Formats: sequence, C-alpha cells, structure tokens
Amino acid sequence: MNDRSGGALPVAWDDVASAAERLEGVAHRTPVMTSGQFDALTGTKAFFKCENFQRMGAFKFRGAYNALSRLDPAARKAGVVAFSSGNHAQAVALAGRMLGIPRVIVMPADAPAVKVAATKGYGAEVVLYDRASGEDREQMAARIARERGATLIPPFDHAHVIAGQGTAAKELIEETGPLDWLFVCCGGAGLLSGCAIAANHLSPGIKVIGVEPAAGDDAARSFRTKTLVRVENPQTLADGARTNSLGSLTFPLVPAHVHDFLTVTDEELVEAMRFLWERMKLVVEPTGALATAGVLSKRLATQGGRVGIILSGGNVDLRAAAKLFA
Repeated sequence: MNDRSGGALPVAWDDVASAAERLEGVAHRTPVMTSGQFDALTGTKAFFKCENFQRMGAFKFRGAYNALSRLDPAARKAGVVAFSSGNHAQAVALAGRMLGIPRVIVMPADAPAVKVAATKGYGAEVVLYDRASGEDREQMAARIARERGATLIPPFDHAHVIAGQGTAAKELIEETGPLDWLFVCCGGAGLLSGCAIAANHLSPGIKVIGVEPAAGDDAARSFRTKTLVRVENPQTLADGARTNSLGSLTFPLVPAHVHDFLTVTDEELVEAMRFLWERMKLVVEPTGALATAGVLSKRLATQGGRVGIILSGGNVDLRAAAKLFA
C-alpha cells in the first residue's frame, strides 16, 4: 500500500503475518474477554484483548521480540540499546535475555518504580535521565549505541516493532470474527499503526480509532492537520502515552490506516480503570485503559456495533493506583 502522497508505506500486512509466525509459541496468545455490564453501558458488543496478560505485562513484548530476533549473530553479540518510560524497556530487557543479547535501557528518572525494577530484574543495564531538565533520551540512547557498537531499538518507530505490535489485533479478529470498530491507545502509534494494518486487512469496513490523553494529543492533531505536531513533555497519568510526537514511520501509517482519533481526560481514564478493575477484575495501567475510556465516552456512535478494545498493559504501581480510586 502507498501513502497519500504516493510513496510506499514502511509496514504492510505481510510484515504483520511474518511477525505472527516468529512470535508463535513465544508470545502469549492473550485472552479476549467480554462484559455484559460494559455492553449495557455503551450499547455495544465489546471484546477486550487483554495484553495485560502478555509476557512482561504488555503488548510491547511482541514488537521487541520480533525486532531482536531478526538481528544477525554479530549484531546480537554487540547488543542493543533502547529508550522507554517503562513497557518497551521491560520488553527489550526480557526479549534480550531470552535471545542472549546484551541490552542497555535509557529510562526517565520519574518512570514508575515498578517498571524500572522489572527492567533491572530482567537483567538489563538501566541508565536514567531527567525528563524535566530537557535531556533528550533519543540522543542519549543513540550516543550509547555508537559508543558500544550496539543496535538502537526505538519504542515505536521501527518497522519490525510496528509489525510485531500488529499481531495483537490479528489474534483478536481471528478469535472474534469481523468487527465494526477497533479502539487502540496511542503514544507514538506503534501499536495503533500495526493494529490498524491488521484490522483493515482482516475486517474490511472496520473503523480504527486512536485514543490519546487530552494533555498529549499530538497524534490527533497531526492526523487532522496532516502536519507533524509535537507536544513537549505532556503531563498525564498515561505515562506510556507521554511521547512528544509520531515518528517518521508511524506518521505516514496513521493517516493511511486509522479512521479517527479521540482524546480523554485523566478523570475519564481513572473511571475506565475503575470499571476494568472493579467490574472485570482486570488490573490495567492508565495507558492500557485509554481505549476503554474512549468507548465509555460515547463520543462516537458505536451503539449497536461490534467493538474491539486493546487493553495494552497492566504494569501499574499498585500503591499509586490505589490513590487514584480514593
């Protein structure tokens, strides 16, 4: 497929299908759950793809393993460097351990402690930076990669990462059959792009909706203005969606495959988390609840439709989360 300017797009359905083959028997085929109460509240038939049950607790394992497993022997020996607020960090740390690849992860000093601890627990070297000081994590990671001769594995703007993330939607639709809508959280749009590619291929006529926090709506604005918009250091509970902008690969993929965007407030995000935790007994982190909040907002006419919802992850600091529900 080409983008709207006529250029070839960086990721296609065949890449997602290839990633699924590579992940077979390695990534968990996560459960799809339903809720009669959610259906009654929203007027939909909803299907939740529970990536909070994925290895290391989030969808990120799919893309990280797909990317790392394709490195040649020399690149594996030299190692990889990644930068992430948490879930990509853990994913690269775990995938690298499984594949015997050394890894260095650049993480913000204010990342959730549970995510930093898990990344170290998987045996990765963690380098912290001060997000508030204006330090550039990408430049820091690129410098470390150059110094060590390692391969840089970005959290979303990488063709193999995007393709791997798309396998979540592939599995969902294979289990549920055709859907009318698919709601996916959006940070840098690696998950959104990959899932949109898979959804459009497997369920023609589906409408794919990206959901962002209102404080970090760079992708929504980029989608509507057709120019790359940046939002510097957005302040939101959804730490996995605190990216500044779409990437060079996801920027053309989003308008080619995504149909619309919604934004939700942190208050709406907490209410979505409350529903998932209390009613469905699903521990989902704030970013992981974005898609659910989008459907609950009823800002789109999904009533009567079959709706897919990607719950992207469950790596949450329980003590911090408890305060949200007070």
